Amino acid sequence: MNRIWAGTDCGKTHHHTLVLDSEGETLLSRRVANDESELLKLIGDVLDLAGGRQVTWALDMAGGGPGLLIAMLVNHGQELVYIPGIAVNRASDSYRGAGKTDARDARVIADQARMRRDLQPIRPGDDAGIELRLLTERRVDLVAERTRTTNRLKGLLNSMFPALERVLDIGTSGALHLLTGYQTPAAIRRTGLRRLTTWLRNRKVRSPEALAAKVVEAADRQHTAVTGESPIAKMVHTLAVELTALNEKITETDKLIEGRFREHELAEVIQSLPGIGVVLGAEFLVAVGGNMDAFPTPDRLAAFAGVTPAPRDSGKISGNLHRPQRYHRRLQRVFYTSALVSIRFDPNSRKYYDRKRAEGKRHVQAVLALARRRINVLWALIRDRRCYQVAPPVTNRA
Repeated sequence: MNRIWAGTDCGKTHHHTLVLDSEGETLLSRRVANDESELLKLIGDVLDLAGGRQVTWALDMAGGGPGLLIAMLVNHGQELVYIPGIAVNRASDSYRGAGKTDARDARVIADQARMRRDLQPIRPGDDAGIELRLLTERRVDLVAERTRTTNRLKGLLNSMFPALERVLDIGTSGALHLLTGYQTPAAIRRTGLRRLTTWLRNRKVRSPEALAAKVVEAADRQHTAVTGESPIAKMVHTLAVELTALNEKITETDKLIEGRFREHELAEVIQSLPGIGVVLGAEFLVAVGGNMDAFPTPDRLAAFAGVTPAPRDSGKISGNLHRPQRYHRRLQRVFYTSALVSIRFDPNSRKYYDRKRAEGKRHVQAVLALARRRINVLWALIRDRRCYQVAPPVTNRA
């Protein structure tokens, strides 16, 4: 075979590359710094070893640390494939030796690329796709931080003023505004209903009268100050301010995501499917790399999203299906969440869901079945570049 394989165990500061020929013999093994001059020398030496043969570069990371190496290989017109780290770890058990070194991992990567034909190619993204990925990842971090802060705030409030925690919806801006000014039952009682209503109205809180009435009623039910009330109240104020700032950051990020998402050629088609909004649509584009080139069939997309059960048959046991272990978690979330929302707004989705429930499937199973069905629909819509319609158009027979 007129080809050699260069397996690279990627790291933050250094990479280790090992090159194999078609017989599995080592042609080169080198540890190089993640620096342009050293990487350029490595690429040149590997191409010299190839002597006109095709070089396949296999990496265990598709972004992050090896970003510079990937960019340089793309500029040199090299073929790149990605082998997940978990696949490398599992394959290592079948190779001789018990130790773990970068050189050994690089050899496993190169050898797996030499033998396998199912590895995904690494495709460089454009600036728009990279920006969309960075924005969606930033939003995930902000939402996770908001969830942690909200739980912490609820826990503190429940330890100091449980009646207030029960009546407040911490997810609303009105509740956060209130907690930045008042935290203890004594402070709320001193302020009174009328002054508290005015204070909330001046801060443009929605329905200030109703909120003030609930808060004052909660304060009237507790006249005991718990131990440590003062420091807890200060922390509640701090967390309420942080939550308000996080909500503003998430809103700002959503606007940036929407602006970038709507510029994509597939945005209108993707968003036409009920249940998929701007954020889920952007996460879908990021997961699939901006296009469907890597998914020639909807089955391939469904397997990548983890909504297709994987068989575990052995001997006389057949039809044993389990949830797959390798799939794109965020893409599965996109299809599951959108399917859940579509049940409420799309009659076709509701009908399919009700049919699966009538067949005896549990709620989660029915939603996953609907998600699988919607993958077929979305894949066909993107292929045909047309938007979703609740009722398909009637065509006259010739």
